[in-house]
Amino acid sequence: MTITIDKNSGYCFGVEFAIQMAEDEMEHVEELYCLGDIVHNSMEVQRLYQKGLRVIDREELRNLRDCKVLIRAHGEPPETYQIALENNLELIDASCPVVLKLQNRVKHAFDSIKKDDGQVVIYGQVGHAEVIGLAGQTCDEAIIVTTEEDLEKIDFKRPVTLFSQTTKSTKGFYHIKALIEERIKQANEDSTQPEFDANDSICRQVSNREPQLSRFATEHDVLIFVSGKKSSNGKALYSVCKQHNPNSYFIENETELEQAWFENVTSVGICGATSTPMWLMQQVADGIAKLNEPVC
Repeated sequence: MTITIDKNSGYCFGVEFAIQMAEDEMEHVEELYCLGDIVHNSMEVQRLYQKGLRVIDREELRNLRDCKVLIRAHGEPPETYQIALENNLELIDASCPVVLKLQNRVKHAFDSIKKDDGQVVIYGQVGHAEVIGLAGQTCDEAIIVTTEEDLEKIDFKRPVTLFSQTTKSTKGFYHIKALIEERIKQANEDSTQPEFDANDSICRQVSNREPQLSRFATEHDVLIFVSGKKSSNGKALYSVCKQHNPNSYFIENETELEQAWFENVTSVGICGATSTPMWLMQQVADGIAKLNEPVC
């Protein structure tokens, strides 16, 4: 049986940059605070904890004084920077450049559309760290939509500017875009349609993995997708794998492997999310090899 790790899987630039910043900083301090999990992968969070990275939430941030706090790749709302100023916190800002650019676009759109009584709509996951940061650029007035049912929050008689969380699926974004266009037409049959501006703000380093994974999934009998269960990107990319190879399995680490998956299998592919470290995929590969060692 051959076991192949997808060379295109693993950390995206933003996550790799944030982890490198954290590790560099921890060479000089015993403990470094991080606002939220630095990456949606519990194995990597645990590895960095052993090095001194301490995860805090927003409530705990308010009680910190005179120390260093890492801002992860997902970015933060303006409120976080204000708290840092008030509490004399030194921020190690590892916000992904792609996310920062999107935050600026969302803020500009919100400032521009307010005079026309418009709405900023973000296709993303409610409560996701990146979405919190994006909504913060609109004083939390942005409408967050994840499913078709969420479209009921939108007033289709008013202008709409649509953005996407950078790690959502391209297919999902364009489906939501088409639904909004249709709702606007239906709501304004007897009047002039309000302006609708749709912005595909999905990170291309993420979206380009979809066609790559589609090909990789079809090249193997069984596909093992490694990702943290909290990873939005992981869920999106796993659905691509499952669509092209029904023998795809989602796991967090090698302890979740089942020997039955590999019976009469000659080729296994291992891939993961943009938040999945390469070392973890290698551990999974080693685990599969061990499961299939001949018994003496």
